[in-house]
Amino acid sequence: MKPIFKGITKHPKLLLTVYLCIFAVCLVLSRLVSVNYEMNDYLPQDTPSTQAIAVLEREFPGGIPNARVMISDVTVPQALDYKEKLAAIPGVTAVSWLDDAADVTVPFSMLDADTVETYYRDGAALYSVTIEDDALIDAVAAIRALIGQDNAVTGNAVSTADAMTNTVSEIRIIAVLSVLFVLVVLLLTTHSWLEPLLVLGSLGVAIGINSGTNLLFGEISFVTNAAGSILQLAVSLDYSVFLIHRFEECRARESDPAAAMVDALTKSASSIFSSGLTTVIGFLALVLMRFRIGPDLGLALAKGVAISLLTVFVFTPALVLCCCGLLEKTRHRSLLPDLHGFGRFTRRVSRPLAVLFALAIVPAFLASNANDYYFGSSHIFREDSTLGADTAQIEAVFGKSDTYVLLLPGADTAREAALSADLRALPNVTDVLSYVDLAGPEIPPSYLEESQYSQLFSGNYSRMVLSVAVPYEGDETFALVESVRAVAQHYYPDAYYLAGAGVSTYDLMTTVTGDMFKVNLVAIGAVFLILLCTLRSLLLPALLVLSIETAIWINLAVPYFSDSPLFYIAYLIISSVQLGATVDYAILLTDRYRENRRTLEKHAAAVQTVADVTVSVLTSGSALTVVGLLLGFLSSNQLLAQLGTLIGRGALFSLAIVLFVLPGLLLVFDRLIIGRKHRPPGAQNLPESPDSEKEVAS
Repeated sequence: MKPIFKGITKHPKLLLTVYLCIFAVCLVLSRLVSVNYEMNDYLPQDTPSTQAIAVLEREFPGGIPNARVMISDVTVPQALDYKEKLAAIPGVTAVSWLDDAADVTVPFSMLDADTVETYYRDGAALYSVTIEDDALIDAVAAIRALIGQDNAVTGNAVSTADAMTNTVSEIRIIAVLSVLFVLVVLLLTTHSWLEPLLVLGSLGVAIGINSGTNLLFGEISFVTNAAGSILQLAVSLDYSVFLIHRFEECRARESDPAAAMVDALTKSASSIFSSGLTTVIGFLALVLMRFRIGPDLGLALAKGVAISLLTVFVFTPALVLCCCGLLEKTRHRSLLPDLHGFGRFTRRVSRPLAVLFALAIVPAFLASNANDYYFGSSHIFREDSTLGADTAQIEAVFGKSDTYVLLLPGADTAREAALSADLRALPNVTDVLSYVDLAGPEIPPSYLEESQYSQLFSGNYSRMVLSVAVPYEGDETFALVESVRAVAQHYYPDAYYLAGAGVSTYDLMTTVTGDMFKVNLVAIGAVFLILLCTLRSLLLPALLVLSIETAIWINLAVPYFSDSPLFYIAYLIISSVQLGATVDYAILLTDRYRENRRTLEKHAAAVQTVADVTVSVLTSGSALTVVGLLLGFLSSNQLLAQLGTLIGRGALFSLAIVLFVLPGLLLVFDRLIIGRKHRPPGAQNLPESPDSEKEVAS
């Protein structure tokens, strides 16, 4: 590696120029990366609901109703007028109301009461609206302008439009606050006023290149777009810091800056690379998820960390060498106190805490696997948001409802009529709109003009639209989906298609619940193997992985004990992210402990180790904590907010276990770790009294 590092340091200005040109190009490319805010688009292609949507879009223009609009205090003529105005909004492809299911010119007392109350109740009209994906923001804004603040609109289309509108501005605020916090932390933990700017500059270049190269994926999910860059900032922070600190150490012994940088790169390459590799592996484990938001986020983050590593080995050395004189001129004394006192404190409490840690492992594991979950996007906005208030307003009048679409092959009107009757008999099915319900089973489609049946019969498939009185997800919803599929299977074995928000959520639930064990097993196994190769010990990888996994279990046990449901996607993602992002802390502390044990007795080594690594661990860990908590507090998207909270809280738990528990575990297993009872040459056994310990540590 040394010849490569010498080549890097020979032409720093050329490297800077090339790298900055790549960065500029990637900034332009990043604006071309499209963002997908629809979770159901990331279902595997072989799920029944995904296949149903594909057939529906091919056979019937307009798609599935994805919004509900309620207008209060209207007469039937006024409601019909509003229907025409809604249908005229650009991007709205279909609007359904009572007149599509019944003859509104006859007295309502002569109509089926359940059918009427599905669309019109207490003077309020409820419309099912279908909005094109490419026009969500403008169409939803136009609907809100048409109906006014006293009325309401809700549904997946509205949720997605609000997410697209709010997320970008919120992420900008979070990014600015995160950078300011990292800057303050670096000012406190570095020894030059310029050093924080160099670190942030290197990270900014790496993040910009990663954002531009996301164009390779065509589009990215809203989760990746929101969390990717700030997570890359937090998990890659310590690479540049570690290299610059090592350069300062080498610079004290070597007058030539280029030679000192080569020495620093040679000495730090192994540690930085192994640390980055475990992080990359943790993120790549997400690729194994069948729910494709996992691979989307995992590949983007793994690529980002890899680019950060390359930047640290190429761009950062060139930048530091070009600014070497300014680094010397802006040097200042350490702003942090000596940490040996903190090391002595952690040494005293680490063994008792290690016992508590051992007692907490099983309960934390069991609680972390006993949470309640949200699988879809129906809870993605808080109740105090505009969408939450509108949803509550509609449900107060019409109750919880959704729309399913059932596609049936051919035009067997007699069989469709029997199917329609059985579907109407199901609990929570309030109305069925189909060709046989409107025209009757006696009249085949060939007897009518195409305009009279085009929305209900395509020539290949008949379309039944089911109004159901269930929310978008939950046990009641999932039971109804199973019932509808069972009835359809009876009449059309393996030949029907069922689509809808609740149906997609059901398939999402059955898909993602099988991902957890696979993703965790691969992530843990891969990190264990990397640690096994780098540490050359069976015990140490087991201790380190168990330490971080327990931090993950404690993190995920908090929602269980606070009775707060989790978004299952956040639950899946956090395990790999927390493992990959924080196992570095455990590696750093363990490596330094083994290094200190070459010259110190084990208790003194534990004190010295904590004093050595606390600044480095807190620099990265506090950044990850604050970035996560900012995302949790400031994001109106509850999935992103919950993921941020889990990341921030998880980093805190990992920090606490690494600094307060892991030293005790290393002391307990010292003989097995070192290989024999170790007594460094010239060192005395450390007495247990604090005063004596202080003398030896000093």
